[in-house]
Parts: sequence; C-alpha cells; structure tokens
Amino acid sequence: MSRSLSLITPSGHLTLGNYLGALRPMAERQAASDCYYGVSDLHALTTRHDPDRLRVLTAEQQRLMVAAGLDRSTLFVQSRVTAHAELTYLLECVATTGELNRMIQFKEKGRDRPSTRCSLFTYPVLMAADILLYRPETVPVGDDQRQHVELARDVAQRFNATYGEVFTVPRVTTPPAGARVMDLAEPTRKMSGSSPEDHPGCLRLLDPPDVVRRKVARAVTDSDTGADAVRADREAKPGVTNLLDILTACGASAEGLHTYGALKAAVTDAVIAVLEPLQQRYADLDPAEVAAVFEAGEQRCREVTAPVLADVRRAMGL
Repeated sequence: MSRSLSLITPSGHLTLGNYLGALRPMAERQAASDCYYGVSDLHALTTRHDPDRLRVLTAEQQRLMVAAGLDRSTLFVQSRVTAHAELTYLLECVATTGELNRMIQFKEKGRDRPSTRCSLFTYPVLMAADILLYRPETVPVGDDQRQHVELARDVAQRFNATYGEVFTVPRVTTPPAGARVMDLAEPTRKMSGSSPEDHPGCLRLLDPPDVVRRKVARAVTDSDTGADAVRADREAKPGVTNLLDILTACGASAEGLHTYGALKAAVTDAVIAVLEPLQQRYADLDPAEVAAVFEAGEQRCREVTAPVLADVRRAMGL
C-alpha cells in the first residue's frame, strides 16, 4: 500500500476551504493509502506568534481532524516526533544557501527584512525532513508547494550521492484539483485561517449557523442584474464565481438560481449542511479520546522514523 503524508499548520482557525480542499480529500485517501497526517506546529514558529494561542489552535485542529474522520490514519503533532527537528539540522548540513535564497516564500516574505526569523529561511529544509522521514514514493502537491518538494528531491539525491543510499527520492504528483475557496469579502484571494478573527470573508469550521448566514449575506458579488447574472466568470465576476464554486463543492446545485439573493440563500444552506455534522462530532468528542488517538499515532511515527534517522546519522559519521 502506498504511503501518503499531509501536514496542516495551526496558524489560524481552520476554514471551509481547509475542509473542502484538504481535510475531505485526506479522508478519501485513507481507503487506498497508509496515511500519516500531522499538525505542523513547528512551521507556526517561523513568524511571530503567541504561545498560548498556538496551543489552543493545535488542540482545536487535532480535534477537528478526528471529527473529520481522519482517525483511520496515523495522526501526530509534528513537534512531538522529535525526528523531524533532528533530521532538519542534519539536512541543513546538505542544503545550500543558494537553494534557500531561491525559495519563493522567503523572497516574498522575509528577504531584506531585519526582523525575519532564521527559521523562515530554513523552513523548506524542515519540510524536506517531514517528507523524507517517511520514505514516500510519491508526494501529491499543488503548484504552490511544488518548489519545496523539488528541494526535498534535490537534497535527497545530494545526500545519497555524498553519503550513500539512504533516502527514497520521491516523485512529485499532481492530485486532482481540490475545491478552490476564495475569501468572501476579497474573492480574488484565497480564504485564509490566518485572517483577523473578525474578518467577514472567512468561513471557519466552527462558525455557528447565524455567523455563516451573516458572512454569506455580506459576500461580495457585483452590480449585474441581468437574467444571466448568476454565472461563473472568474475574471469578470470573481465573487459570484466563488459562491458557485462553494455551492458545487458542498454538493448542491445552482440550477434555477437567477438572483444573488437566491444564490446566497442556497450557499448558506449548503455550507451549514456540511458544517453541522462536523461540528456535532467535534462537540461530542472527549478530549481524552483525541489525545489517545494522537499519542498512539505519535508513537507509531517514532517507530517509523527512528530507523531512517539512524541510517542518516550513521551515514554522516555520527
């Protein structure tokens, strides 16, 4: 059985986009793959953060992952499997500054800024460690993360050539396009959980129905009042297109919808229908049960990653 690995960073409350584009596909992969799904809390340290908020977000994300049905997989919190941090340093001894300087996120968010944390520069190496520890043959990745997986391949190949064959060099695969959920208030940018808490364009997984109704009612559309106003056109009608995408991703139909009011009502009903069962499972979960699931998963991760780390240390002369 193939091995699948996905991690989600607790940088904010998970959104509808996280569910439709990540959690739901992750649940669907469980039938055909040996899945390892993690909360990448170490990645949340690359920028300024509040420690107490990080703990709250990590616990919330753990519980949501179980509520979403991912407990048929191996679930873990990244920082609790210490091989991730240890392998990162060893791979930093293989990666080059030239490679890391070319990473798009560092160029856009950190270069030439005195307050930039070193970890933002090196975190692609942590991502490489996340991948290589589990020796997957393939890594499904979207275009926004392709560069990081290519770095993992380059580092693995260089390590193998320098120190001997230790790592499986993963192939990059492009998964089927997931749901693309944009911000309700700014529909040209992706919905993000790291948006401010009161941001009206972000539908969070634990938003109660009245909040969902209010946010969808205020979603940006346009001034078109024609008979074909409700139509998909990402360039000319990004707000309407986003609402139609959400409606379809939630399993509902836009047939017979001719006004923005009708569209928003349909989207509201469809989103609530998706979120309510998830929220009910979340509310019913015993925190001790969630902790037990993750503790078991983290122990399995330690068992799986220990031989890889031992091979790396031995090959490097440690």
